[in-house]
Amino acid sequence: MTLLERPTPIKSGSLRFIRYGFMPNQLRYCGPDESRMLFDQAVENTIDGDVPPLLRRFSGAMPYLQLIARANGIRDPFDDRVVEAYWIGNRLLQKVEVRQLYESLAERFGPQLRGRARDWVLSKAPAGALPHHSFHVLDVYRLVGDRGDSLQTMDSCRISWGTVVAVEGHELLVDRAPIVLSDGRLRLAEPALTRVARQIDSRGFADSARPGDQVSIHWGWVCEILTPLQRIELERYTRHHLAIGNLTI
Repeated sequence: MTLLERPTPIKSGSLRFIRYGFMPNQLRYCGPDESRMLFDQAVENTIDGDVPPLLRRFSGAMPYLQLIARANGIRDPFDDRVVEAYWIGNRLLQKVEVRQLYESLAERFGPQLRGRARDWVLSKAPAGALPHHSFHVLDVYRLVGDRGDSLQTMDSCRISWGTVVAVEGHELLVDRAPIVLSDGRLRLAEPALTRVARQIDSRGFADSARPGDQVSIHWGWVCEILTPLQRIELERYTRHHLAIGNLTI
């Protein structure tokens, strides 16, 4: 087995979903008011019967998971391959047809948006958008979210990646490339040292992270240690949707 094929220690897609959904849930941006219970489940690497119904209440992500699963003939939207496709990116995204994404967006956001905003969102499917979290952040969230479309909000909400430089208590010091607006276009800037949280009460999802590891980050929280392939895919789909977002900046 090569390094690119190294499996992750996460036992299920539900656990991976919690790792990425935890911090916005903790901040009360999405999902049920059960962040502590979900945190404990993820730390303990176990899922009980009460968890799946709670995860379905993450209304921002759920339709994308269902779309990816349906397009790939997978029954469970919390299959780990589906969850990875949405948050990080993998080949399952390529099986989602333009028509399927367009119809999903029209059904979901058509009643909320009017005029140019509606046209912008729906135009992104034929422009090459895919049901990846970066698309939702860079094109949908900034139009339908209730926290504005500031660079800081988009940069915090997207799943980013960073190289661990140092482990300092409950934080990691990482090299991370932020999103910036330059000449009227969104782009990834050069990596800069950034502090991100890795633990609450001395527990977290990436306690074994060490200098040199690549980690994923959501709202300033470390979600997991990435394999080299996951890191490549995350950057690939992020850059792809930055380009698509720039069509209507």
